[in-house]
Amino acid sequence: MKYMVILYGNQELWDSVNPDEWQAAVAAQDAFNEKYFTTGELLGAYGIADPKVVRVRDGQKTVTDGPYLETKEYLASVAMLEVDSEERALEIAADNPFAAFRQVEVWPVLHGGEG
Repeated sequence: MKYMVILYGNQELWDSVNPDEWQAAVAAQDAFNEKYFTTGELLGAYGIADPKVVRVRDGQKTVTDGPYLETKEYLASVAMLEVDSEERALEIAADNPFAAFRQVEVWPVLHGGEG
């Protein structure tokens, strides 16, 4: 089964971490990624930057910055797991270094668009 692992954050949070601690957190995340890439359970892990929004109305495309949600946190990182069970997905999510101070969501993926 596949599971998407999601982390949320905001600039205020990132700015609150001193640079040495931030470097250590990133190194710990890199080690986590390598560990689970090696087992084959982590298919991909991606930090997310500010998005663009694309709309097509009456055949005309518009692109804007955003979305600007009424929220204090935003999508910061996604990872895709392929594991034997939900229990294993939850174990891996709990092993994520950011789970020590941030909530980590685990979403079952019902189907995909792979070729």
